[in-house]
Amino acid sequence: MEALDLTDLASVAALADRWAGPLHLLVANAGVFTSGLHRTGRGWELQFATNHLGHFALALGLHGALATGASGRGEARIVALTSGAHMNSPVVFDDIHFERRAYDPQLAYGQAKTANVLFAVEATRRWAGDGIVANAVNPGGVVTGLQRDFTPEQKDYLARAEASGAFTYKTTQQGAATTLVAAVSPEFARTGGHYLDDGIEAYTVPDDAKLFDHSHAVKRWALDPAAAERLWTVSLDHL
Repeated sequence: MEALDLTDLASVAALADRWAGPLHLLVANAGVFTSGLHRTGRGWELQFATNHLGHFALALGLHGALATGASGRGEARIVALTSGAHMNSPVVFDDIHFERRAYDPQLAYGQAKTANVLFAVEATRRWAGDGIVANAVNPGGVVTGLQRDFTPEQKDYLARAEASGAFTYKTTQQGAATTLVAAVSPEFARTGGHYLDDGIEAYTVPDDAKLFDHSHAVKRWALDPAAAERLWTVSLDHL
């Protein structure tokens, strides 16, 4: 058991420095949802900082260990937990931290979840030559501590979606299943940059598609290689 605060880059670096030996699998599973605007000590919007930037810094810090793990086993994998909520927002590069636009927690969460997918796309492009691939996983809706800060509007929205049959909560085991597919399935041993939902690769929908109109889908903006490369550069600038 190791202590880690994803909003504190010193904490992330310390964990990476303490890591000894090869690493074969990194699951970026931590996440937060805030009902209002919160910032880290560096002034970063908290959801983007936790859900993307902290994981990005951790993966960079553990790259050497992953590469060593890949050289010994022939592969190393990163699994980035995203969400169907990525359909609510692309990464808004002109105002990632909501310094000029009005704060909307659902848009903030959505852009952070899009960032998780873009990270998998670009990490695979950069690191596949080292034997490291990254895939993004939508676990589906699972009741966890994440919901404690949902706004009344969001709770009502999900309740109506559930009542209509457009949304169904999963058990913990069901939610973990697709992560396990990305982590251990031979199908994804050497291929990355994919978005998995319910154990399979999702189909792509246009950027104007609505969240609950398409099950098991990923928006084009989350797989855009140009956006993925830009996000990597922007993320490096935060370190």
